[in-house]
Amino acid sequence: MITAIVFIQADVSRLTEIAESIADISGVSEVYSVTGDLDLLAMVRVRTHEEISDVVADKLNKVDGVLSTQTQIAFQTFSHHDLEEAFSIGL
Repeated sequence: MITAIVFIQADVSRLTEIAESIADISGVSEVYSVTGDLDLLAMVRVRTHEEISDVVADKLNKVDGVLSTQTQIAFQTFSHHDLEEAFSIGL
């Protein structure tokens, strides 16, 4: 599983609508409203790098009201919560 963290700047007058549209995209597992320079943060979890392009470039970036994005690819997971879940399902 590949995890990408997408930082999103969006039209703040329609933030809830935009966040809900992003959350409906297949491959997007969570969307958070955040403080600071960004408006939203989306977690994308897919099996291949090509799918990141499909989700981010072909779908998320085309959501009306998304102004810009920056995508970071995660290399490793250090969360005890995530590691415990992986072992509990036999990975």
